[in-house]
Amino acid sequence: MPPRRRGSSGFRGVRARPNGRFYAEMRAGGFRLTLGTYNTPELAARAYDAAAWRFRRPRRDMNFPDIESLEEAEFLAPTPCLVDDEDRRHHRQVQRRIAIAEHDEELMRQWRAQFPNDVDNTDAFFADLRAHRRSNRRHRRAVAVFELDNPNTTWADNDPRWDDIWTETTSETSRSTRLVVYLF
Repeated sequence: MPPRRRGSSGFRGVRARPNGRFYAEMRAGGFRLTLGTYNTPELAARAYDAAAWRFRRPRRDMNFPDIESLEEAEFLAPTPCLVDDEDRRHHRQVQRRIAIAEHDEELMRQWRAQFPNDVDNTDAFFADLRAHRRSNRRHRRAVAVFELDNPNTTWADNDPRWDDIWTETTSETSRSTRLVVYLF
């Protein structure tokens, strides 16, 4: 079999791109393996050679046959990123999800513009929910502090309600510091 022709870049497995960069690829087992895009044809050729070493290709198929080992080829070249069909499928899935999310955001912008009262009602609902949760935390903490001060507490030592003492509230930051000192 005659040796393969070298591309326009002068290196095997390397092609010049319209943007001035150089694309390296290899065929193995009926698959095209993308090795990446590089700034110089030499870097792309070195990436090709590192992949050729990994696939145990003969030296006559390499761009730099004077390299003696895989370690030397990997040292001289950036580690090639092998892209296969699985990677392409994953990339397409991610792109679809991004497109769906962008479409959802656009629909939400349109909805907010059409129905500003719904936005206000939603904001009010979540403000009330936050206030209710804050009140609930303060109540649980007050009960825990009361039980701590009460010598005849009915709570066991390993009761999870004791954790409520450490609940942070904006109005009682200095008191929580005092409780830490009091406990220890």
